[in-house]
Amino acid sequence: MAATFPANPATDRVTPQQQPPQRRRVAPWGDALFSGLAHGAAWLTLALMAGIIVSLFVGAAPAIQEFGLGFLWSTEWDPVKEKFGGLVMIYGTLMTSFIALVIAVPVSFGIALFLTEMSPGWLKRPLGIAIELLAAVPSIVYGMWGLLVFSPILSTYVQQPLQKLLKGVPFLETLVSGAPVGIGILSAGIILAIMVIPFIAAVMRDVFEVTPPMLKESAYGLGATTWEVVSKVVLPYTKTGVVGGIMLGLGRALGETMAVTFVIGNFNQLDSLSLFEAANSITSALANEFAEAGEGLHQASLIYLGLVLFFITFVVLSLSKLLLTRLRKNEGTRS
Repeated sequence: MAATFPANPATDRVTPQQQPPQRRRVAPWGDALFSGLAHGAAWLTLALMAGIIVSLFVGAAPAIQEFGLGFLWSTEWDPVKEKFGGLVMIYGTLMTSFIALVIAVPVSFGIALFLTEMSPGWLKRPLGIAIELLAAVPSIVYGMWGLLVFSPILSTYVQQPLQKLLKGVPFLETLVSGAPVGIGILSAGIILAIMVIPFIAAVMRDVFEVTPPMLKESAYGLGATTWEVVSKVVLPYTKTGVVGGIMLGLGRALGETMAVTFVIGNFNQLDSLSLFEAANSITSALANEFAEAGEGLHQASLIYLGLVLFFITFVVLSLSKLLLTRLRKNEGTRS
């Protein structure tokens, strides 16, 4: 029979230190105020977004009723006859942004790779600051530099030699045709690339630096090269941030106005697929025509273009989210 011992009040007493601390709420009105402000900021953002969408639809309603979805693939833009189509501007916007990404993403990746993996310590900080300062240059300065300095260089040392080299070559001759003045879709795309490189490179550098050093050192210890460490360790670990940086640059390219207006040529034509032909974009058309557009179909068509640009940006961001979701789903699976 097990022995029992009498309770000892001196030892079995629960001391104040053993009791769970009481939760004290200091100034509960402050918590309520903070919660209300946070919720209000979130709802205000949604309200502003909804207001922008509604105002665009209301402003573009006459053009939507008149032209419908045919506006998207019509190339005619004649304010005198009140015949409007947005294909020229949509094509110019998409092509210049595509060219900008094709140039900017590899360059930004190289910059971020150099700053995080290969740069000497004394150069890393000054070079990083210099790249970030490029983002502070006003877009109109890029446009003026592109028109006055870059376009003549592009015409003299790129366009004219390519026209002589590819003369008589099917299709390729068409891509470089046009007056040798150095303005057009390619010039606008290159200027946009220069403008978005600081954004993409800065984001890539920051996300590359958050990769745990132990992972990279382990790969180096196993004999991996710098490229293998970046492609097999750094990029899989930071792919969400990398895609986010690219989408940030794409959004900047899609919405840029003044720099594109200076160098794209502002000509509503789609007769040639040449990269050197003067063209137009949604933002440049809005900048050039909205102040002089009269009430009616002309103004409504310009607002319709703004609605299309909003929709393009929404689709791009949605596709990026789907891509990130797919990448997360495939984590841990064999390629």
